[in-house]
Amino acid sequence: MIYWMDFLPSAVLISIIPGANQLLGLTNAVRSGASWALVGILARLAAFTLLISIVVLGLGAALAQAPDVLTAIKWGGIAYLTWIGLAALRSKPQTASAVGDEGGRTDRWRIPRQEFMVAITNPKALLLFAALLPQFTSGGRGAELHIALLGLAYMGVEAVIGGLYVGAGRILRWRFRSYKGSIAHRVDQLSGVCILVLAGALAVSSV
Repeated sequence: MIYWMDFLPSAVLISIIPGANQLLGLTNAVRSGASWALVGILARLAAFTLLISIVVLGLGAALAQAPDVLTAIKWGGIAYLTWIGLAALRSKPQTASAVGDEGGRTDRWRIPRQEFMVAITNPKALLLFAALLPQFTSGGRGAELHIALLGLAYMGVEAVIGGLYVGAGRILRWRFRSYKGSIAHRVDQLSGVCILVLAGALAVSSV
């Protein structure tokens, strides 16, 4: 049995809290447009698929008991978040035409790369799936299938919430279309600070 009525509100609450991936989705929508930001969400979901597969295969609990592995993942994630945050802070204002360019002249493939790496190097995501998903099943026979279904449902929720963040970025991009360069730069600055704060929070966490 799967306790959907308990799971869905929890999944929405967890997903809607601003994290590094959601901030990337919003920022990418402002700078590069909604299409590429949505490609980034697909890369995020690919990373979550790998993490949920680990849990379904029963490896999540084993990794949770392997502090050295989790520590290595944690500091890898901290280093990557710090690099992204500093890069955002060092970004230079672009002209409106450069930001509005949808032709792919800029390195937009960095968007899915960043989304995937931020998601896969977040040990809290793995521990979240390992601890969260089994709570909403009755256990016993078929538990692996139930966890897989819950994982698919969570990714559906993540896709919707991520789309809302991208939509917010698209609105900012449209509302301030005459000042895209300055707006994109300000969004970069704000997201860079937030991502560095998230990196610091991960560094001092017990994970």
